[in-house]
Amino acid sequence: MGLKVRIIPCLDVDAGRVVKGTQFKDLRDAGDPVELAALYDREGADEIVFYDITASHEARNTATALARAAAEEVFIPYTIGGGVRTLEDMRAMLRAGADKVSINSAAVRTPDLIDGGAERFGSQCVVLSADVKRKEVGIGWEVYLNGGRLNTGMDAVDWLVEGERRGAGEFVLNSMDSDGIKTGYDLDLISTVAERTSVPIIASGGAGSPEHMISAVQAGASAVLAASIFHFGEYSIGEVKEHMSGAGIPMRMAEPEKLTEVG
Repeated sequence: MGLKVRIIPCLDVDAGRVVKGTQFKDLRDAGDPVELAALYDREGADEIVFYDITASHEARNTATALARAAAEEVFIPYTIGGGVRTLEDMRAMLRAGADKVSINSAAVRTPDLIDGGAERFGSQCVVLSADVKRKEVGIGWEVYLNGGRLNTGMDAVDWLVEGERRGAGEFVLNSMDSDGIKTGYDLDLISTVAERTSVPIIASGGAGSPEHMISAVQAGASAVLAASIFHFGEYSIGEVKEHMSGAGIPMRMAEPEKLTEVG
């Protein structure tokens, strides 16, 4: 395992504030998105993901203002998603400062958006995010849209295989069953997708401890995404990286001055 594993705090943004709930419900305020992202940057996060969690449901665009504000304060790569429906939306996010754009609902409704984004901006800029839930009947997982409100009935693994074929450069694989519960990622989901695809997988949904993150990497994830454990001070980025490095997971460790910097 030669490539460094990435630690990615996830900032779900609603009305300009970071929020976090359980299985997409019972949201709690967690602070200002740019301030939190800058803090995680100083603590040694490898990347940041911002999601406007109501954008698709309310049919409005992700504000480019967030991308611009983040560009002034955050010096690690960051991804913005939520409400991105067209290539022009993607272009606006990238021009405002985002390194990558995450697409979810719009990609399901218009799969050519993946092809077009990969061709125009490069696969490395196109992140295919999928909110998935175990099927109530049968084996496997189904894709949900609009912040988990709409079950498409689509097989999640087949959809990600198609996403890779169309040019997605990375997946955010979010288990709705595990979201916010802190009992660990859906390891079966991660390993199944890893067996069927070859692009990097960002595991999402269920992180409650560094041990959960270690298990996700062992199941096939290239990066681990978490929210609650960082937002509410249960673990710092540095503590997570120390645990994972101690378990033999290759990490990009923070420089000493970053660990002591304040402000």
